[in-house]
Amino acid sequence: MFYFRLITTAMRSLDAHFLRSLLATLGVLIGVASVVSCMSILEGFSTEIAKSFRSMGSNVLFITPVQARVGGRPIGAATQTLTVEDVRLIERELADHVEAVAPQATGPGGLAKRFQKSQTCTVIATNEAYFRINAVKLASGRAFNSTESADESATVACLGKKVADELFGGADAVGQPVKIGPSTYRVVGVLEKRGSIGFINADESVVIPITAGLKRYFNRRWFDMLVVGVKDSTTQDKVKASVKRMLRESHRIRLGQQEDFNIYNQEEAMQGVNQTLGIFKIVFYSIAGISLVVGGIGIMNIMLVSVTERTREIGVRMAVGARRLDILLQFLVEALIISLVGGGCGLLLGAMFADILEKVVVDFFKTVVSPLVIMTAVLTAVSVGVASGLYPAYKASRLDPVDALRYE
Repeated sequence: MFYFRLITTAMRSLDAHFLRSLLATLGVLIGVASVVSCMSILEGFSTEIAKSFRSMGSNVLFITPVQARVGGRPIGAATQTLTVEDVRLIERELADHVEAVAPQATGPGGLAKRFQKSQTCTVIATNEAYFRINAVKLASGRAFNSTESADESATVACLGKKVADELFGGADAVGQPVKIGPSTYRVVGVLEKRGSIGFINADESVVIPITAGLKRYFNRRWFDMLVVGVKDSTTQDKVKASVKRMLRESHRIRLGQQEDFNIYNQEEAMQGVNQTLGIFKIVFYSIAGISLVVGGIGIMNIMLVSVTERTREIGVRMAVGARRLDILLQFLVEALIISLVGGGCGLLLGAMFADILEKVVVDFFKTVVSPLVIMTAVLTAVSVGVASGLYPAYKASRLDPVDALRYE
């Protein structure tokens, strides 16, 4: 009964100064909305990346060229060291342990055209092993074969689902010509809707044969990545060590010199992703934290003004028997109500913003408003309310009843 009266009294006091209380609530609302939207975006992105890596299986090795670094930061283009000779070497020397090697040359910002329609896409030049290693399925048609992968004049392509839908509007794309860059390709297959494979959205990609792709589209001889499918996951570390040794010998890297390539497995790739996400978390939450600090200052300001305006009221309450603890709790409850209302509205606003962002702006991943996000929003709101209201409440509880009654 006591706490019910305490809450009722606090709400009446806030209602008496509605506009001022609303402005204090807005600060918390914006801060919590920032936290919720940032967390839901990062949760969705990390979940989608983890899901895409898991879909490739655990027996996969990634080999990428090393990028020059200054002060620990990558600068310029990656070294041009991964070539077709490396692919042949791995396939020949580790035939008993390696299922396949899929070289990749990737070019974001490509453009696929058909008549007056066009669609931006990621162009992936690779071989037939790409489809097996990444468990890529086709909605229609077929994947190109090993003969087409090795043919410099092979102008065939497999379209991602979104690219095919944009260019053909639901009609059958197989057998139709599509212009990709300077050349015209014949569509032999359309990929099933898949989402991301590693860091690439498969639905917005166009896959072309590696040999013709390097010559016609990329005009170079080196790859951006080699994806090695290992037959037995238990031998992955052994295969990794063997590949590292062979590439060092092939690239003539002397003892003590740094490799001009990186080789890592799925778990190590996810660690790198998590490190990158950690940087984004620091940046995003710092921005959200500033909003919360501003909101907390707003609540503290409102409560200090309220203490000054209600000094005589506090004196009357103490004169009729109210304890210092009662006064302290009353002002704390008022601050807590402001922060909880702002936090609840901020949770809804943040979830709405994340949903709109997913549907309107981002097509690469889904935002996730998980129980962790909700709990964080509530705890954040409570923490801001208590931290902001503690000093004003303490100040009110320490007023001298006689001086308070004399206050005009």
